[in-house]
Amino acid sequence: MAIKKIQKQLFGTNGVRGIAGKEITPELTLHIGKALGTMRPGQIAVGRDTRTTGPVLANALKAGLLATGCEVIDCGILPTPALQYIVKEHYDGGAMITASHNPPEYNGVKIIEPDGTEMGDEETIRLEELLSDHSIPVRPWNQVGTEVTALHLVDEYIHAVASQFEENIGRGMTIVVDPGSGPACQTTPAILQALGCRVLTINGVMDGTFPGRLPEPSPEGLEGLAALVLASHAAFGVAHDGDADRAVFIDNKGVFVEENDEFALIVQHICKNAKGIIVTPVSTSQVVELVAVAAGCTVQYTPVGSIYVARTMRQLVETGNPVIFGGEGNGGLIFPNHQFCRDGGMTAAAMVSLLAETGKSLSSLIGQLPKRYMIKEKISTTHGAQLIEGLGKYYEGESVDHTDGLKIKRHKKWALIRASGTEPLVRIMVDAAERDAGLDLLSEIKTSVSEILDELP
Repeated sequence: MAIKKIQKQLFGTNGVRGIAGKEITPELTLHIGKALGTMRPGQIAVGRDTRTTGPVLANALKAGLLATGCEVIDCGILPTPALQYIVKEHYDGGAMITASHNPPEYNGVKIIEPDGTEMGDEETIRLEELLSDHSIPVRPWNQVGTEVTALHLVDEYIHAVASQFEENIGRGMTIVVDPGSGPACQTTPAILQALGCRVLTINGVMDGTFPGRLPEPSPEGLEGLAALVLASHAAFGVAHDGDADRAVFIDNKGVFVEENDEFALIVQHICKNAKGIIVTPVSTSQVVELVAVAAGCTVQYTPVGSIYVARTMRQLVETGNPVIFGGEGNGGLIFPNHQFCRDGGMTAAAMVSLLAETGKSLSSLIGQLPKRYMIKEKISTTHGAQLIEGLGKYYEGESVDHTDGLKIKRHKKWALIRASGTEPLVRIMVDAAERDAGLDLLSEIKTSVSEILDELP
């Protein structure tokens, strides 16, 4: 059983995104609302992140839903996983106005299915077909939908996360939270306080101009978080992207924790208490598989994207397979006992639980993981598909994986080459046990790429 990636026209791996007012307009979101209302008639929950263009786009989307007769539940500003939880528990679907980690001028839409997962490829293609049909019927004046405001439902999400853990498990810990002026300002501090933690915040006021740092939680952007962790002697710092479905960490020494190591550490802890399958994309570092196998668990790989991870997890569970965890090597982790989507607030709480149960510092635990080096590079080309095909023939005598692009697997190292679906470039990722070995493989791949591109007409 394997989920295949299908190429979409407008929507990417995680919804549709673009510069607000240019690619993402009120007209587009109005049509998305009408298309979603036609596909999923009933009660539809709508939320948004803190971006300045959120209200106009959310109102346009709600107008489309109302025009098709839906009942709209406006959940206001909240994290994407909070809206996903609310939809899973109560409604027929949802839509989140967000551009996740993109810069402030961007915005977008994520469509949420009744089970709380993001809409899959086949259904998204159906929605795209409806978008091109400008004759979608709208209801007459006496059959249009109604709207209610339900800002309080975010509290249900906070309680749901906190209830997954032992009461006061974080007592005695100081945690610094950097929500990045996004919607996690109102959720992650509350979750950690419910676990008994002492919580300090930086960039903790919701502001769609993102004055403190950009929505992408990069090591450079988290220098203020690292300084506050050191000054307060905190157990760790945690930061979110623009819609808080991801979480990244600063350890107790003020050092940025590479996201694959974060993933591996939580996998290692979960596998001590349960045995089963870890689901992750082919782009995830081998450190995750190393710790999973060492603990008696297995790993199943998917195409790149949280949608494919979540839907593979659900399918495996439905067929009786013991799925215990999933996620990506970017801080987007999925806890199936909670919900089948990336959840930054849940990840922050899980790290509190992990440190409480081990009694060790985050820096020492990271230091005990198998060492891996990941190197990433981009090559500009309009011949991505031909290049991948050529590399497939070039390396056909080796151990390769075609799950998403081309993955070349060798002893203690691998290289993944993928063509971008939205930009004229090819991404190369190399993961190795030794940095020099990784650089050598990258150099070899780039030489092969140059030779193939030179032969193309």
